[in-house]
Amino acid sequence: MSRPIVLSWSTGKDSAWMLHELRRDPAWAPVGLLSCLHAGEVTMHRVGRELLGAQARAVGLPLREVALPWPCSNARYEARLGAALDALAAEGIGHVAFGDLHLADIRRYREDLLARHGLEAVFPLWGEDTAALATRMLDAGLQARVVCVDTARLDPAFTGRRFDAAFLAELPAGTDPCGEFGEFHTFTENAPGFQAPVAVRAGEPWQDGPFSHLPLSAT
Repeated sequence: MSRPIVLSWSTGKDSAWMLHELRRDPAWAPVGLLSCLHAGEVTMHRVGRELLGAQARAVGLPLREVALPWPCSNARYEARLGAALDALAAEGIGHVAFGDLHLADIRRYREDLLARHGLEAVFPLWGEDTAALATRMLDAGLQARVVCVDTARLDPAFTGRRFDAAFLAELPAGTDPCGEFGEFHTFTENAPGFQAPVAVRAGEPWQDGPFSHLPLSAT
């Protein structure tokens, strides 16, 4: 029997691919998305509520939002996310999926946090070779663009680029093809399981401290 699972949803390619993998696995039944928003924008990706909702409609799953202030202490983050996790547990949902690939410290943090609320963290993409994974995403038709670049790790000129074969080929040595170390973050416009593409309009990149962001709006 398939177990219900909610996905931690960042709007990026790894979230979209994680959903694709879970829907192919008879052990799981995805029943919703869970997103943290700082001042109305998805953390790091800086994608607004309108496009987040458009993605949820495209994949046909209800969206649960965790509203966070900016700035936000870790204690407040854990308290507000914890309330959302308690609500999941009360509904009989015992698992939350994350798109992490290799960072063991992040995995342990998520596992420990969920355990405090009686839930279990699931990592469908864990241990994947990121170069092979990136290629597999593209071969399956995933379409995404880079909406955030850590300019301490990657040239800001990559902001706004399509996540495609040319992008991967031009990444400098030492850059993870999936941005697993925070080099870049993406917004998924289409992927396996999307009922229709999410149409967006891109603005001009802007700098916020070490991060270069691409503003997106719905068309």
